[in-house]
Amino acid sequence: MYLDQGWLSDIVHKSSPNFNQRPLGVAPELVVIHNISLPAGQFGTGFIDALFCNTLDCAAHESFADLVGLEVSAHLLIDRSGKATQFVSFDDRAWHAGVSRYKDRDNCNDFSVGIELEGTDDLAYTDAQYSTLRQVLAILRRHYDLAHDAVVGHSDIAPGRKTDPGAAFDWGRISDVLNRSV
Repeated sequence: MYLDQGWLSDIVHKSSPNFNQRPLGVAPELVVIHNISLPAGQFGTGFIDALFCNTLDCAAHESFADLVGLEVSAHLLIDRSGKATQFVSFDDRAWHAGVSRYKDRDNCNDFSVGIELEGTDDLAYTDAQYSTLRQVLAILRRHYDLAHDAVVGHSDIAPGRKTDPGAAFDWGRISDVLNRSV
């Protein structure tokens, strides 16, 4: 894999309409790890892609009622098999963080990359997901010259509001990528 104009090579691309330009002169400085499953705790349904592309049939499941009209995205989704799908160029601003704050800066969407792992807070992520995540983080760290502490959970930038990636996420599985010189 490599980056070309903010897009990873050799993976699936599905363009989301839910993005805009980053503020002038702002590049990614932070990576935010999330988790998602639709419906909650169910995997491989295709509903996540539909949500990020505004094609989700909100009548398809009772739990989707609160998603009507929601416009969200992430830069990247890594499913349980480790397959990555990119929805927004890393050079653009995906709508993943919501109300957020990191190191005295609000609006983390402005300066972050959002990576969704298909999962839940309390179910272990797969080896394949960690493998893909490690590859992507290495590329992002090199390309954007990200600091070793520039990878956080959604819970870190929206405490009290968000809990992902949850206790099931093993930060040790990516620590060597984070601590390696870029």
